[in-house]
Amino acid sequence: MEKDPPRRMFTFQAKLNWRQVSCRPGWKAFSALFAAAFALVTGLVQPADADPLAVKVGVIHEAHSRETISILDIPPADDFIAGARMAMDDNNTTGRFLDQSFSVVDAKLAPGEDPIAPLKEMLADGVRFFIVDLPAAEVLAVADAARPSGALVFNAGAPDERLREEDCRANVIHVAPTRSMLTDGLAQYLIWKQWRRWLLVVGSHPEDQLLAEAYRRSAKKFGAKIVEERVYQDTGGGRRSDSGSVQVQRQMPVFTQNAPGYDVLVAADENDVFAGYLPYRTWDPRPVVGSAGLRPVSWDPSHELWGAAQLQSRFQRLFKRGMNARDNQAWVAMRLIGDAVAHTKSVDPKTIHDDILSPGFALGAFKGQGLTVRDWNQQLRQPILLTDGRGTVSVSPQEGFLHQTSELDTLGLDRPETKCKLH
Repeated sequence: MEKDPPRRMFTFQAKLNWRQVSCRPGWKAFSALFAAAFALVTGLVQPADADPLAVKVGVIHEAHSRETISILDIPPADDFIAGARMAMDDNNTTGRFLDQSFSVVDAKLAPGEDPIAPLKEMLADGVRFFIVDLPAAEVLAVADAARPSGALVFNAGAPDERLREEDCRANVIHVAPTRSMLTDGLAQYLIWKQWRRWLLVVGSHPEDQLLAEAYRRSAKKFGAKIVEERVYQDTGGGRRSDSGSVQVQRQMPVFTQNAPGYDVLVAADENDVFAGYLPYRTWDPRPVVGSAGLRPVSWDPSHELWGAAQLQSRFQRLFKRGMNARDNQAWVAMRLIGDAVAHTKSVDPKTIHDDILSPGFALGAFKGQGLTVRDWNQQLRQPILLTDGRGTVSVSPQEGFLHQTSELDTLGLDRPETKCKLH
């Protein structure tokens, strides 16, 4: 069927109507008024002749391990960068009315690959904002290499406490929650449930030990008791094998046998080696939390409260999958940049940095309240979602955990505890 005639018919009708109007008395005054109104509207909607304020954001991220217990947890090919790209589109939606344009320069690294080479290329190309998902040592290397140019770095991946404490940097804003924020969020809920006696099972990797230390601190902070700790040694081997379920069904009950009386098993397993095997397989019938079961996260594909369903549906439509925590952290980082640029009408990193840390700045991120940044260590305040992977079970901070400044500061190290001296 021909598609053009309706458009031609509409044009013809418009011309006919205009002729009819032009024959009436006063049509010249009417046409002048119409022309003035049309010029005003087009002046407001269409961009000015000047070039738009161009904001290039470098995204440097390392591919995450595909060795996971569940096939559902294998990182997608566009992991992390997808969130940055959707936020870029969101920024550009507003930017079209403000003569601002946002673009992403992507650098995906193999594990262990040096991030400094792509960083230098982007700096030479004029990039002054960077969103990174890298291990702690690489985050520091990027921050130090970017500092002479005045560039601003957004850590959207590494949860390490030391990046916000003894190794904090003035040119790094931390979007990813710390381990202590995650463990405090879970601990508050466990205390609210009166599950105060914990069996802590820790993996054998260094990251697992750091997570375990955060759980110990949270237990002491909120009044829980760790009745015993056990270490699960990673002996290698495939995590998804045909005989795995039989071996795990025999192993996990024995591994958790003869524990002192406990209310809940807390798993510290950042490398996804064993925690996923624990639910429904413990010797005693107890809930599993932490790295499996009920998990503390910054985001989950099942979260739909406070309008999050709209964000999730847009992400699903664009990328044909759910938005995971890393995607969301990249989205938040890009939106921080976009909101600050829109407010200040500047691309100067120092101006953007100061605006994000200003008292009046708050980012809406579908988590029930505006997100702000702690001025003492530049960590983003944010609620912690507690999820079972099917829905949001609860959100911390929990009711009754009070703070003199912000209840969000009950999560993680507070100002009096900080070792950070920004430099």
